[in-house]
Amino acid sequence: MSKRDVFEYALLRVVPRVERGECFNAGVLVYCRAHSYVAARTHLDEAKLRALDPGADVLGVRAALRAVEGVCGGGEGAGQAAGDDAGRRFRWLIAPRSTVVQPGPVHTGLTADPEAETERLLDLLVR
Repeated sequence: MSKRDVFEYALLRVVPRVERGECFNAGVLVYCRAHSYVAARTHLDEAKLRALDPGADVLGVRAALRAVEGVCGGGEGAGQAAGDDAGRRFRWLIAPRSTVVQPGPVHTGLTADPEAETERLLDLLVR
């Protein structure tokens, strides 16, 4: 059996109308310290978004989800977080916020392949 390392993950939820509290999963954020890995994968179900809020800003929600992916990548689009290590970027992204795209609680697990785990969780919990 290959070595398995601890990883943490949080779901990214879309809350179209914060005052109502209704939400649905639109992505997953995964961090594995042993691999210096942090990544987000997203999938926006526009039909669910419009069912909860017919006037929702679909392009704005897509941009917010892309921004999370950009911060994980740490590149030019990460802004101030670009110089931070993977753990600091993950911690910043899971901080509670009252916006349309919100992180859920953090969960843990074991994995030998954080990238494959990210895709597995996206398929299982989002798509």
